[in-house]
Amino acid sequence: MNLDLRTVNVIRYITPLREGGSLPALAEADDDFKYVLKFRGAGHGVKALIAEYLGGQIAGYLGLPVPELVFATLDEAFGRTEADEEIQDLLKFSQGLNLGLHYLSGALTYDAAVNNCDALLASKIVWLDAFITNVDRTFKNTNLLIWKKEIWLIDHGASFYFHHSWTNWEQSALTPFALIKDHVLLPKADKLEEAHTEFTNKLNDSILKNIVDRIPEDWLQWEDNELSPEEIKSVYFQFLAIRLKNASIFLKQAQDARKTLI
Repeated sequence: MNLDLRTVNVIRYITPLREGGSLPALAEADDDFKYVLKFRGAGHGVKALIAEYLGGQIAGYLGLPVPELVFATLDEAFGRTEADEEIQDLLKFSQGLNLGLHYLSGALTYDAAVNNCDALLASKIVWLDAFITNVDRTFKNTNLLIWKKEIWLIDHGASFYFHHSWTNWEQSALTPFALIKDHVLLPKADKLEEAHTEFTNKLNDSILKNIVDRIPEDWLQWEDNELSPEEIKSVYFQFLAIRLKNASIFLKQAQDARKTLI
């Protein structure tokens, strides 16, 4: 897998996607494709973009179905003619580098009561979300789409929640992640051990460092943190490396959580 993302320039704001709390939008870029745009000026700002980037890149490397990620640039003039003041402010504060996900036209939201999911795929998605501490793949908000009769993973912006306080990150890296009990696919995930073996064999420190090193430095200029961009990258890498080395902790938590459902 090529870990380098393409960079596109956003040329047209089409419509807000108001089901997202951070007000993502459908937009068109200069490569003639449409993207779901995640803005640096929204919600948790660049930290949400970093989580989206890391989660998407790791998922893609592991062979899970995720839309293509791109770096998306908004120039200074973009959005000036937008009539909605809230959206105009969002675009104003999002000038520069943002993140886009290739738009899956015609996709439907995954519904656990209607749509099936292969047990191994479900187990892989549960393992991934436990690894990256993704709190947002629940029955209430699945963040899964059905597109061309296949399941696709979207929206990893709520992952790595330790970075919102940035304290005790070492302890956070070793958490068993109890919130996995709420995962929408946990009832179907009866091949967690198989997913664990495959992914722990496939991931390693070199891959994780390559992914982390590609976080744009522009996203690492934090006003609420005195760490340098390289120091911030180091924390993300160490968090992932520690978590991978101790993956049996969150694997057991997921397995135990399944037992309460059966």
